[in-house]
Amino acid sequence: MTTQLFDLKGKVALVTGASRGIGRSIAMLLAEQGAHAIVSSRRAESCDEVVAEIRAAGGSAETMACHIGDMDNIVETFSKIKEAHGKLDILVNNAAANPYFGHILDTDLAAFNKTVDVNVRGYFFMSIEGGKLMRENGGGSIINTASINGLQPGDMQGIYSITKAAVINMTKSFAKECAQFNIRCNALLPGLTKTKFAGALFENESMHKAAMATIPMRRHAEPDEMAGTVLYLASDASSYTTGECIVVDGGFTI
Repeated sequence: MTTQLFDLKGKVALVTGASRGIGRSIAMLLAEQGAHAIVSSRRAESCDEVVAEIRAAGGSAETMACHIGDMDNIVETFSKIKEAHGKLDILVNNAAANPYFGHILDTDLAAFNKTVDVNVRGYFFMSIEGGKLMRENGGGSIINTASINGLQPGDMQGIYSITKAAVINMTKSFAKECAQFNIRCNALLPGLTKTKFAGALFENESMHKAAMATIPMRRHAEPDEMAGTVLYLASDASSYTTGECIVVDGGFTI
């Protein structure tokens, strides 16, 4: 007997922060499994490259620029999705901001506001607009990219860690209240992953070396190693899974 638990044919998936890193890997994998991938980030040009890769591999994809720190942009994006596709099956909130790397006492208001506006307000209202579309069409799956920093604050990453803790609770809140609409909400909690977003940690040799010593697998992750968990959460393989925050960190939080 064969199963099709990970088959996403006919599904429409929006992935934010998908022009590079973990988001790119997620969009590529969801498209590989048959979903129509809406590749989104602030700049359309960078998304176009990912869309071209997906199409070249035989997948279906389109670019849709969206700055999730801009409320009007969020509403406009979901209006476009409804007009073009009439539904949304999968929402991956992956775009994030981390403008400040330094001691928490030196955090300025601008860095605070930007981090909260994107990581908390952005995820919240993306989930609301996406959830409304899913409710109209019988359900769907919302997946948030949080972080192990939401469980254990990262050094010199105070406000970022605080917002990721909020994403974890947000995930559970949406899961609890939206289950009645057949909407599941779960989160991916990546450990140290080699992306441009995490560049500060890789550029600091002493911090990187210290981090490697605390990871049982003794290595960082590559973006592709995060996408499989999202595929599970997006697909029927996780049909009875909601409110879960899955840690993928090479054993760091053990």
